[in-house]
Amino acid sequence: MAKRQYRTLNKRMVDGLSVDGKDAVFWDRDLPGFGVRVYPSGAKVFVVQTYAFGRSKRVTLGRHSPKYFVDHAREDAKRVIARIKAGESPVPAEPAAEPTVRDLAERYQREYVAMHCKPATASHYGLMLRKHIVPGLGDLRIADVERKHIMEFQYGLSDMPTVANRAVDILVKMFNLAEAWGLRPRGKNPCRFVRRYKVEKHHERFLTHEELYRLGQVLEVAPAKRLASTHSAAAIRLLVLTGCRRNEILGLRWEDLDFEAGEMRLADSKTGARVVPMPPPAAKVLADLPRVPGNPWVFPGRKKGTHQRNLNDSWDRVRKRADLDGVRLHDLRHSFASRALALGEGLPMIGKLLGHQKVQTTARYAHLRRESVQASTAKVAESIGADILR
Repeated sequence: MAKRQYRTLNKRMVDGLSVDGKDAVFWDRDLPGFGVRVYPSGAKVFVVQTYAFGRSKRVTLGRHSPKYFVDHAREDAKRVIARIKAGESPVPAEPAAEPTVRDLAERYQREYVAMHCKPATASHYGLMLRKHIVPGLGDLRIADVERKHIMEFQYGLSDMPTVANRAVDILVKMFNLAEAWGLRPRGKNPCRFVRRYKVEKHHERFLTHEELYRLGQVLEVAPAKRLASTHSAAAIRLLVLTGCRRNEILGLRWEDLDFEAGEMRLADSKTGARVVPMPPPAAKVLADLPRVPGNPWVFPGRKKGTHQRNLNDSWDRVRKRADLDGVRLHDLRHSFASRALALGEGLPMIGKLLGHQKVQTTARYAHLRRESVQASTAKVAESIGADILR
């Protein structure tokens, strides 16, 4: 075994060290276990070798250079030797990278959205995260996000105020969960006090008798005129006849229909499973529909075994032909409610028919109720007035 070579290692000494033919280690006289390995090429690398718990441990510190010379290496060597003697790793583990908004978005989708949201909602949230939130805020560390970042992000979507508001709503939930998961201090949600943009509300349309008649006439010829397929035309009719939501109708399976009981069993509506009455006109529309062999859906999609996802194109053509300017598909649901009010049904019953869970949701139709009462009162007053005001 070659005899150990000792030197008093300082910058001048290390700069002058050289070897011929084979690398060699020169050990420091002042700090046992600290040395420099010198290679024939002229390269020099600082090393540590020490004993602890009956075993020898050698660690490479770094290459000698103008930025890393003997004084730096000696200080590092002291720390490494102390850690080895204490039974610790020679080099502390790199601290885990602090999680970013991108990491939070992934956890939010995995642990919250997938567990608590319906598929359509989960798909919408995923789109918002991929298209807007992650590109805009993803690289920021969760702990560093401040209100100014949220407001700058929101302003970047100011040309799409509805999208901006939805994105902020998602961020509110994400950062609430970040606090619950211990990723941010409690009460420090950066979305707090961020005001939503004002969005002009769509004025609800309630189809008149004449408009409903025109709609019925157009739907009758829609398949022949290539305005809408047989199934699409039937789906639109059902929206008017039942007051159901679009996805509730398009998501019907044949097994959900009980013609004998006159019921449609919705397994996964917006407000959970519910049973919807199937009035005779709706039952006739459904009974007349052709079935696709091997497809369980009432309204089959283009791909095998799938169902229709939207009616937008068909409705746009039908709406224009029926001269229903500005009427949305969802307004057919409002029209169902307004007709029920006109026939004397109360708000609680209408809420039940529409599948509302909250009374406040149905209360939006209260003004129609007042108008109906006022109209009835006027008719009665006119009748009586004809007798007493002669």
